[in-house]
Amino acid sequence: MPGRPALDGHLVALITRLARENPRWGHRRIVGELAKLGVSASGTSVCSVLKAHGIEPAPRRSGPSWKAFIRQQAHSMIACDFLTVETVSLRRIYVLFFIELRTRRMHLAGCTSNPDGAWVTQQPRNLVMELDDHHSTVRFLLHDRDTKFTASFDEIFRTQGVRVIATPIRAPNTNAYAERWVSTVRQVCLDWLLIFSERQLRRTLDTYVDHYNRQRPHRALGLAPPDPPGELIAFPHGTPVHVRRRDRLGGLVHEYARAA
Repeated sequence: MPGRPALDGHLVALITRLARENPRWGHRRIVGELAKLGVSASGTSVCSVLKAHGIEPAPRRSGPSWKAFIRQQAHSMIACDFLTVETVSLRRIYVLFFIELRTRRMHLAGCTSNPDGAWVTQQPRNLVMELDDHHSTVRFLLHDRDTKFTASFDEIFRTQGVRVIATPIRAPNTNAYAERWVSTVRQVCLDWLLIFSERQLRRTLDTYVDHYNRQRPHRALGLAPPDPPGELIAFPHGTPVHVRRRDRLGGLVHEYARAA
């Protein structure tokens, strides 16, 4: 006697799609959603499909993946971290920076060889004023569990209505945007320079951050910088374009613009 016919492949794909896109939906909710679409499937069939594809039933599918959460909240999330730089005399300098995930705009908070609680707590106050100038809305702050991020540091953000999220232990990829910037600034700038003092480091990083925000193309932004200088009028094909070059950081970085 033949058994129940297998579900159509398109229906199986739809069931798994609904389950993955809506991790809090149980099998009964999926059955109801299918009915709204004019598709008939039993609860048993939906459960079997979920099991066959390794999808846990709700509520064990507790929420979206970390990648999906970051993508959904990027417009209102900022990440921060410390960059460490060794001077020629082997003095270690700590650099605190923030990066807006949606715009990729960098904010250089400060440099110090002694990142004590008082210094670290002051930096969010400066950042809040800077974000206000850019009309940036921040709902989430992401940082690792470094002890330099004190309770008073977090509290400054909480008083502004910002939820602080600490990354899991030994999971650097959860703060990938900040880690990527550290890699970039080292490869393009710091690895090619001898740093003698905190003052020189600050001047160097100020210059690079200005370049990063105003000139450097970003793939995630359609090859535009976070703070583009303005919309350019495209020249007709074949029209000669006169370009001037500006050297920064002793020629480590080149910036190009149309000649006046």
